[in-house]
Amino acid sequence: MANYTVAIVGRPNVGKSTFFNRLIGDHRSSIVDDFSGVTRDRIYGETFWNGKTFNVIDTGGFVLHSDDVFEAAIREQVLIAMDEASVILFLVDVTTGITDLDDQMANILRRSSKPVFVVVNKVDNAKRMYDAAEFYSLGFEHTYFMAAISGSGSGDLLDAITEILPAEEEEEQGEGIPKLAIVGQPNVGKSTLVNALVGQERNIVTDVAGTTRDALHTHYNLFGKNFILVDTAGMRKKNKVKENIEFYSVIRAIKAIEESDVCMLVIDATLGIESQDLNILSIIEKKRKGVLILVNKWDLVEKETNTARDMEARILERTAPFTDIPVLFVSALEKQRIHKALELALKVHERRSNRIATSVLNEWLEETMERFQPPAVRGNYVKINYVTQLPTPFPAFAFFSNYPKHVREPYRNYLENRLRESFDFRGIPLTLYFRKK
Repeated sequence: MANYTVAIVGRPNVGKSTFFNRLIGDHRSSIVDDFSGVTRDRIYGETFWNGKTFNVIDTGGFVLHSDDVFEAAIREQVLIAMDEASVILFLVDVTTGITDLDDQMANILRRSSKPVFVVVNKVDNAKRMYDAAEFYSLGFEHTYFMAAISGSGSGDLLDAITEILPAEEEEEQGEGIPKLAIVGQPNVGKSTLVNALVGQERNIVTDVAGTTRDALHTHYNLFGKNFILVDTAGMRKKNKVKENIEFYSVIRAIKAIEESDVCMLVIDATLGIESQDLNILSIIEKKRKGVLILVNKWDLVEKETNTARDMEARILERTAPFTDIPVLFVSALEKQRIHKALELALKVHERRSNRIATSVLNEWLEETMERFQPPAVRGNYVKINYVTQLPTPFPAFAFFSNYPKHVREPYRNYLENRLRESFDFRGIPLTLYFRKK
C-alpha cells in the first residue's frame, strides 16, 4: 500500500493538472467545494513506479479569482504540502522563465525539510532545453526537465523520486488489533464522535505516534473490545484555511485511511451524502479497506415513519455500484447509537479477515455457473474452471479461465454479487482477478 505522498505545487498554468493526469492515468472525477459551490477536478491519485506505490496530490484547480492569488491561495497550498507530503514537486514553465511568483514560492520551499524537485515543464525542443538551464539558479538540489503533455523526461523524474522513497514496510505495532479510522469532511462531527466514544470510559493501553505528525494511533480497551483508533479528527487551526481546508482534509483522510483496516465515514444528516463524501468513499474502496457510513447529527432531522429507510436508500443509490455498505444513524452529541457504531466497525473488520476454503468456493462456483453461464465471446465458449481466495489482507479471489480476458464486466459484477449473497462481505470492497487456466 502507498504510504508516501508526492505533492505537485506551482503557480497557475504551468501544467500541474496535465502532469497529475499523466501520472495517475486520465480517469477524472470531480468533487464539490462546499465553500463556493464549484465543482473541481479530482486532486488525489495513486501511481506505481519501480516497484513502489505512492500517492499523488495535485494542488491545481484550487486558485479562485483573487486580486492577490499568491496570498489568497497558493502560499497556503505550499505550506500544507510542506507539512503533509513526503516529496514536493515544484512545477515551473520554461516558456515564461522564472516569475516573481516562482521566486516567492521558491523562498518558502527552501525552508522545507522535505525533498523538493524543481520540474521545468514544456521542455520539448533543443532551444527550450537551453532556456530551461535558467532554473538551476533557484538553487535546489534536484532539477528535472520534462514535457507533461507528451511524457518526455517524466521517467527520469520518477526514477529519482522512487529512489529516495523508503522501501515499504509492514507496520508491526498493534498487529492483529483492528485499526478503525473516523474520516469525513470538515464539520460533520468527527471530533465530537471521537470524544463521545472514548471521552468518559477511556482506558488507554498505549499511545503510539502514527506515521504522520497528526495521526495518532491510540490503543483502547472499551466495553471488553480491543481496537486502535486512528484519530485525525483534530485539525490544526490555520489562519487562511478557507478554500484550502478541503485540500488539507483530503490529504489527512488519505493518511488515516491508509493506516486503518476499517473506516467509519461520517456524513452530515442535515446535508445528506455529498460529492466530497463519495470522493472519500472512492479512496476507501481503492485502498481496499472496510467501510461503514455513519449519518451523524440525526437528532437535528425531523422524522416521519420511513425517514431513516428513505435516507439510507438515497445514500446507497449514490454509492452504487458498491451498495453493500452498513449505514447507521447516530448523534455524537446525544451519544445515540455510538457504541453500535463501534460494534458494526468491529464486525466489518471480522468480515474483512474472513477466509473461505477453496473446496467451499469451488462448490459455490459450480452452482453459480449453473445458474448463469458466461456469455460466449466471438464464438469462444468461456469456462471458469477454478477459484481460490488469495492470501491478502483484504478479500481477493483468483478465477482461472480458458479465456480470462473475455470475462466481461457484467459477468464480473454477477460473480461479485453472488459472492456477497453467499458469504457475508457487507462493507468490504472485493477484488476479483481473472487468470489463464
